[in-house]
Amino acid sequence: MKRFGVVLLVLALVLCVCLLGPRLLKKVGADLGSFSGGSDYGGSGGSDWGGGSSSWDSGSDWSSGSSGWDDDGNGFFFFPVGSSSDSGDGGGFGNLLFYVVLILILIMIFSRKAQHQPAPNAGTAAGAQQTPGSKLMPMSEYAKLDPNFSESDLREKLSNVYVQMQNGCTARNIESLRPYFTDALYQQFDRQIKSLIASRRINRVDRIAVLDVTLRGFFQEGGDDHLVALLKTRITDYIVDEDTGKLVSGSDTAEKFMTYEWDLSRPTGTVTEAAGAVTERHCPNCGAPLSVNESAKCPYCDTVLTFKDHDWTIYAVKGIAQKTVQS
Repeated sequence: MKRFGVVLLVLALVLCVCLLGPRLLKKVGADLGSFSGGSDYGGSGGSDWGGGSSSWDSGSDWSSGSSGWDDDGNGFFFFPVGSSSDSGDGGGFGNLLFYVVLILILIMIFSRKAQHQPAPNAGTAAGAQQTPGSKLMPMSEYAKLDPNFSESDLREKLSNVYVQMQNGCTARNIESLRPYFTDALYQQFDRQIKSLIASRRINRVDRIAVLDVTLRGFFQEGGDDHLVALLKTRITDYIVDEDTGKLVSGSDTAEKFMTYEWDLSRPTGTVTEAAGAVTERHCPNCGAPLSVNESAKCPYCDTVLTFKDHDWTIYAVKGIAQKTVQS
């Protein structure tokens, strides 16, 4: 009878997932990197991913408290129930009635939790922590290491890359952006794209605007220079079904004001090419002349190319804050 009760409970949990799945799906992060989501966030705490980190989840926990499970060898629940040695219809019926009542209670609890989730703009969750200012050296000092470095040129470049990233998310193709990322970060972004394709979902990111790019400072670590940039942007972000075009999650009207921190890296000692300089680059595998601005692959041997050896690449991205404004 206990086994029968457990089977009933599993079926009930499956029913809960089926009933509440569409609501819970709206909590899934979107945009490239899954930093945009149904609930606003900001402040300290949270988590980041990139630079080899295996973390893909935003760190949010949609439920709180104990799950109510306790496998102590005598049953799955805290409550005493009739043992398997009980005989007679009374004991069996009592156990069955207990499980039925418990299933109904669980369904009611999950339904109420789903109905009382905070509004999208009521966010109190913490975002990722920014890199401490005490770790950073001022950008004015970087000019001494790289006389050709231009803050304005880099800010403009990062703005353009952000727009291309979000357009690539919508197109479900970020291959042309491969040179801008480290290998580890690109693989994480690519997994998100492949997941969208496999589930036949399109993550639409519209009304893209880069409102501000601030270069906070730099530090040196592990033989690389790291430059920390803060990006503030505006997007609308939602997911539609590929086959029907129907909205699956998010909103096509609500504007999300996002704050990100980008960690850019390149080998220490790398110097920015002088304006107007013509530098011929060659494929590191076959030696063929190429332009990494045209493609992320060598057109002759298909070797994947990056900017790592001669320019900044994006090493890691953090979601610092999100604020949703209903239009």
